[in-house]
Amino acid sequence: MKKMFCREILSLAFTAMLVLQAPAQQKALKIGDVIPEEIWTTPLPMVNSPNKTTTLAKDRDKLILVDFWATWCSACLKGFPKMEELQRQFGDRLKIIPVTSQDRETLEKFFTSKNGQRFASLQSVVGDQHLKKLFPHVGVPFIVWIKDGKLLNTTDSEQVLSGNITKVLEGQGSTLQTVIQMERTRPLMLDDSFDRQRNVSLINYSIFIKGHIPDIGSGGKLRYTPDKRVKGRQFTNLPLMDLYYAVGSNLFKSMKVRENFSKKRMIVEVKNRADLDGVLLADGTFDTRYIYSYELNVPEDRADSLYRDMLNDLNRYSPFNVTVERRPVKCLVLKRTSGRDKLATNGGEALSTFPRTPSVVRNLPLGVMVNMLNGNSGIDLPVIDETGYTGNVDLKISGVRNPDQLRKELADYDLELIESVKELDMMIIRDR
Repeated sequence: MKKMFCREILSLAFTAMLVLQAPAQQKALKIGDVIPEEIWTTPLPMVNSPNKTTTLAKDRDKLILVDFWATWCSACLKGFPKMEELQRQFGDRLKIIPVTSQDRETLEKFFTSKNGQRFASLQSVVGDQHLKKLFPHVGVPFIVWIKDGKLLNTTDSEQVLSGNITKVLEGQGSTLQTVIQMERTRPLMLDDSFDRQRNVSLINYSIFIKGHIPDIGSGGKLRYTPDKRVKGRQFTNLPLMDLYYAVGSNLFKSMKVRENFSKKRMIVEVKNRADLDGVLLADGTFDTRYIYSYELNVPEDRADSLYRDMLNDLNRYSPFNVTVERRPVKCLVLKRTSGRDKLATNGGEALSTFPRTPSVVRNLPLGVMVNMLNGNSGIDLPVIDETGYTGNVDLKISGVRNPDQLRKELADYDLELIESVKELDMMIIRDR
């Protein structure tokens, strides 16, 4: 009994010690909030550092930039040299602290990889489970600015510039644009006050924006009916061409066009393509003046009309008018040259290895190869299948560079490609 009592006392003491050491549960901080004292003194585990832990307290009198990152984030890795240069430039007036929620084992494995060896000396907080709750974010990189004991701002990494840091340090007034990352779970820009309304439901929602939204990344989101039909779609920070391509691809499916939609089924008749294709900069990103965000949600009973509605919506408000029309188009027609069957599969696991060299189609429909060719930049014209072959096939072709090379390889399967002019469904893009 005495031993059991002692064990209980020790257990209670150990639990109390853990409670005292652990930081108090904190709510997410808002811009202007004072950083709680326990945040300054909480030990943060480090990697690649002579010290096992660090604290924010030792840099309390500096401008602190918490740089949230991950090993899979190419933008994060690309930004590290800039961060290092800024740290050297501002010295003791600035402290940049990389922070990742990935565990130590993951980081150590990354630092030994070919890509990670370049960052093997990076000193970073590792296994973070605390700071990301105080400064919530959806993606990385995400930068938290702390000055004079308060949360000054949260931004993207593009705003971490010498001029912006100088203005903050000299108290000239911040020109930073706040970034509070948005999730894709709710309609784009729909205020959360809508959620507080009683006895209302969102029937239709449409929004069309030109210019970069820093609060959300490039990409999209599908929204479904209870029976899994798509009734809404969101696009963010993309060129208009990407939106039209997605709309065209789904329109062609609904029209039951045999070949998959590709850019070879698009005819562009516009004077200035910057607003359509975007402008790619030297660093591989798009000029933010020529990107768009768009979302349309329709009632469930109009789900089958979503992409037609999207095209009509874009035609009303974009600089272009887009239609799907039958046009006489030069194309390559795939035909059989004999009645012998050199295509039939020998069975086995279905496999498609395009765009690797060689490209293999195994135990799949011939249409798989046709769609591969339509997505290949070495073939300028759309490829149309008129073989009438319905079974699964085995095919192997080398990296396709031009139609002549392809014709030679297809001849082994008693197939030929004939240049012709056919009436095809095409997406036509014109100036509005």
